[in-house]
Amino acid sequence: MGKTLIIAEKPSVAADIVKALPGRFTKAKTHFESDDHIVSFAIGHLVGIAYPEEIDPALQKWTLDNLPILLEEFPLTELPDTQAQFNALSKLIRRQDVDVIVNGCDAGREGELIFKYILKQAASRTVEGKQVKRLWLQSMTLDAIREGLGKLRDEAEMRPLEDTALCRSEADWLIGINATRALTCYNSRFGGFRKTPCGRVQTPTLSLLVKREAERREFVPATYWELHGTFTCGPVGYQGVGIDPDFARDDEQAHGRRNRIWEESRAADIVDRCQGQPATVEETSKKSTKGAPPLYDLTLLQREANSRFGFSAKNTLSIAQALYERHKLITYPRTDSRCLPEDYLPTVEKVVARQREWQYGRFAAEALSKKYIRKDKRIFDNRKVSDHFAIIPTASLPKTLSDAELKIYQMIVQRFLATFFPAAVYHNTR
Repeated sequence: MGKTLIIAEKPSVAADIVKALPGRFTKAKTHFESDDHIVSFAIGHLVGIAYPEEIDPALQKWTLDNLPILLEEFPLTELPDTQAQFNALSKLIRRQDVDVIVNGCDAGREGELIFKYILKQAASRTVEGKQVKRLWLQSMTLDAIREGLGKLRDEAEMRPLEDTALCRSEADWLIGINATRALTCYNSRFGGFRKTPCGRVQTPTLSLLVKREAERREFVPATYWELHGTFTCGPVGYQGVGIDPDFARDDEQAHGRRNRIWEESRAADIVDRCQGQPATVEETSKKSTKGAPPLYDLTLLQREANSRFGFSAKNTLSIAQALYERHKLITYPRTDSRCLPEDYLPTVEKVVARQREWQYGRFAAEALSKKYIRKDKRIFDNRKVSDHFAIIPTASLPKTLSDAELKIYQMIVQRFLATFFPAAVYHNTR
């Protein structure tokens, strides 16, 4: 019986995996090893698609005559800054006593790409006869890692995710290389070298900024009028603002609002007709309900963190990643799902019970005592769970968090508990 090699995406994750495995490990510079396991790590991307000039020296010169550069296959190359770690992994992969190679990189598209590029570049032939498995983790607690190690996925099951990862990487290369060279050559046609980067994601994003800047520059200030009136209701007086009940948005008047009047004469006419005239206000009250908010996916978490605390999307992701990896307090953050698996109810009950010991303990206790935690398609729905489910707390509680980490963790716990509470009931009075 040979050894199992597990490749994590970064050293800290490799160390966590070692803690979850049985046996005594010895630590080397590039890996950990026991009688049955070798645990090593990447440092993010170690391998990438080669640049055109690395593929064919004739493509060294940036000229329109060389474009487009279209490849049948995309040659790989090791990244120079992490060459030593790639060499170490390559040796481990080729070891004769390694029977099983496990992808322990992040459970997502990019983690799949990092591992498959390493495997392809290191030993395309010597992997034959070795099993390739996938470690799929939803959280970084020891229990979750042990559960994942007991349910390793087959390589064939991961092939669709691998295909999407390769497609994304190759599309980025094709668009980035060809468009950047084309635009640079065009903008340098009168001399000099005016490098003009272009990318599949960055250029459409830049276009949004350009469009908004154009709108800002083309904005023409316009004067409008509002009507304010004093009203009494029994002993209480208040100020009211006039609105147009028939208001509808108009493309020709993009800045129109219910309370804005664009003609002074019309505003004056309304004032003249109201001046000194008593009026009766009819009150109507309507009962409304508002359902509990959904659980967070990454995008919703980033949006609300920006609105509440001014955190950038990148900063929020970095904080969430720390809460997931270092503190083991939340589930995998890079998710696009706002639902949980249908068999996750017992885990949720365990997490809510644990939260009784933290800041929002009274709400957790209420949710349990009033049996708010129950099967609900709005929350538990396998059809709306992709590779990962919504971001929720784990059964661990925080010890020491930075101010920013605490804010994000509080948001996630608040949303997690609120999701199970009944709808809010309120009255609209007009």
